[in-house]
Amino acid sequence: MNGRKRHVVVDTLGLILAVVVHAAHIQDREGAKQVLLAVQAPELEVLWADGGYTGQLVDWVKEQFGWELEIVKRSDDQQGFVVLPHRWKVERTFGWFGRYRRLSKDYEFLPGHSVSMIHVVMIHVMLRRLSPC
Repeated sequence: MNGRKRHVVVDTLGLILAVVVHAAHIQDREGAKQVLLAVQAPELEVLWADGGYTGQLVDWVKEQFGWELEIVKRSDDQQGFVVLPHRWKVERTFGWFGRYRRLSKDYEFLPGHSVSMIHVVMIHVMLRRLSPC
């Protein structure tokens, strides 16, 4: 597989609710559908997503699950790095992945192995929160 994409759904603490890893040639909206179908949290009401998930996906999420999908967009007049509301929560989770060598690059050959490593990393993050050194 040449390249891969990770789609994650996280809670407001940045902890994983669902994760899907697939080939990079699959469009973001299709990957979003895959990860949203994997979510096991019916109590969700609002999801925040990147600008890459605009379009028919917003309506699909409303019809399929009854959730509100809000797209967090950057305004056109902003230049350089800008912290967007709610968007940093998932970016923080991706940052945690980068601290672990096995997730810092594409070391895993199979997407399922990448998913497993993401789960291992999140277990470590949660354990560190329960019992900090």
